[in-house]
Amino acid sequence: MARKKKTRYSGIGGQAVLEGVMMKNGEKYAVAVRKPDGEISVELENFQGVVNGNKIKNLPFIRGIFNFVDSMILGTRALNYSAAFFEEEEEESNFDKTVDKLTGGKSEKVMTTLVTVFSIVLAVGIFVVLPYFISSLFEGYIRNRSLLTILEGVLRILIFLLYVVGIGTMNDIKRLYRYHGAEHKCINCIEKGRPLTVHNVMRSSRLHRRCGTSFIFLVLFLSIVLFFFIRVDNVVEKVLLRLALMPVVAGISYEIIRLAGRSDNILVKIISAPGMLIQRLTTKEPDESMVEVAIASVEAVFDWKKYLYDTFGYEVDDSWMDDGDKKEEDLDE
Repeated sequence: MARKKKTRYSGIGGQAVLEGVMMKNGEKYAVAVRKPDGEISVELENFQGVVNGNKIKNLPFIRGIFNFVDSMILGTRALNYSAAFFEEEEEESNFDKTVDKLTGGKSEKVMTTLVTVFSIVLAVGIFVVLPYFISSLFEGYIRNRSLLTILEGVLRILIFLLYVVGIGTMNDIKRLYRYHGAEHKCINCIEKGRPLTVHNVMRSSRLHRRCGTSFIFLVLFLSIVLFFFIRVDNVVEKVLLRLALMPVVAGISYEIIRLAGRSDNILVKIISAPGMLIQRLTTKEPDESMVEVAIASVEAVFDWKKYLYDTFGYEVDDSWMDDGDKKEEDLDE
């Protein structure tokens, strides 16, 4: 049996969209979508982020905040693009025309920003504020503040799990989870040093340490620790302090996820384990047609053949691709 290859960081990441996958590499991103007629549409664009060129974006613990905002904006944009293929043709409404006129033809950008802001506010309300107010109902029974903080954190994680499972019962989300699995499988295939073929991708893991699911879990878990330091009695101050600490939690969580994607250290594996477990809910096994879409998205932004040559030391040509699956068959997952 061949020696097992270590996972090597590739730098690419992405997310699932409606009937497709978005992949990002540096400032380039591509959205590949399986259209209703069966063809794969791929759009390649640049995305520089909200503070492009500013050195503050590269500072440890600060960069996580900006990366989170960027991912929300780009994710919304990619989802809107994919959804457009499945919307019925309809005449532009007076509201759309008015918004387009007021924004100087930038209505799509404005709406994306508004949706992103609304999504963040909604997430904070459901996963930060709501657990606090539910846990506060037990103040008459639990006098210990530390226990109340733990209860609040457990409620926060429980609400998140219920949300993930709940939306997972919807047919569109079920398929979204399968495309999420296809996205992870492609990245794992490359980072394990395998040629990006449908066969190799299908037998790769659908779980990945740099997943957004793991990031969210870390945010929820670390908030339990940081909220221990909130020692005020005023309800408004408690809520405001929790909101103020969320960027700090996000910054720390991002650094952990970033490290997890670059290290096979046993401690990193232990820290990543809970998030990887939750990914079993947010990723499902894709079929080959879904994997084909994910591969199209990867190839639009990433030269994986060059990556394999530079990182693992072997060249992939057309003849290699013909029998490459057989050559890779004895590699461990």
